[in-house]
Amino acid sequence: QAKQVFRTYGSKTRAGAGKKVKSAERKKAPKLKKGLTPGTVLILLAGRFRGSRVVFLKQLDSGLLLATGPYGVNGVPLRRVNQRYCI
Repeated sequence: QAKQVFRTYGSKTRAGAGKKVKSAERKKAPKLKKGLTPGTVLILLAGRFRGSRVVFLKQLDSGLLLATGPYGVNGVPLRRVNQRYCI
């Protein structure tokens, strides 16, 4: 269940509201699947472009994969794709 957050605007502030996260505390991107290197051809398993072959470009900081058709060839634009939905 989603946690409700109530925001107050004005002079009242919470203690530690402006605290920055240290680089060691940030989440690291998940490991890349074996066999995934830039330039590899992937097949998308979900979403609007399911079944289409795309080219893997790089892994983003969030852990998602950046892939493209290329757009001129099969109409798939630059897409962020979860590793679980790729072969």
